[in-house]
Amino acid sequence: MPVTVIIKLMKALALQSVVYQEGKYFVAQCLDIDVSSFGETKQEALANLQEALELYLEDVPVQSVKTEVTHPTLHTLRLEHA
Repeated sequence: MPVTVIIKLMKALALQSVVYQEGKYFVAQCLDIDVSSFGETKQEALANLQEALELYLEDVPVQSVKTEVTHPTLHTLRLEHA
């Protein structure tokens, strides 16, 4: 009886992220994929973001992952509100 082996092809991705403090927590947000996480330290936030991205990418076809964010810039918007 033949044995079927399914091999999942892995694709290495270099994803950019930003970390900022919000209250007592640090937030790590991926700039290439709309995924974020948080932690009590920058390192914990980044470790949690990596885990969240790995879980996200388990369910997404490799071909649909687009990492085309290049040279992002940070801008401040000033809003007036009541």
